[in-house]
Amino acid sequence: KKHVQSSAKTTKKKMSGKGKGGRGEKKSTTTASAKAGLQFPVGRIGRYLRQGKYATRMGAGTPVYLAAVLEYLCAEILELAGNAARDNKKSR
Repeated sequence: KKHVQSSAKTTKKKMSGKGKGGRGEKKSTTTASAKAGLQFPVGRIGRYLRQGKYATRMGAGTPVYLAAVLEYLCAEILELAGNAARDNKKSR
């Protein structure tokens, strides 16, 4: 039997030492608010908590929880204000 060498070569891409991504590919960053499913800025609240020196240490969930509480309170106030505005408009 003859040893037949296949003509189809398996070409390996040479990669530079800069990781997988090419020059044009941009990785879309997801915000902490988007990860938590919130509208309020989790990162900004965390920054304010750190800069305010309220505690020496702070957990990763602290700004998420605070943002969720503030968002809930604002939603409740806005709902009540909307209801009051609608009722006031009807009475006149």
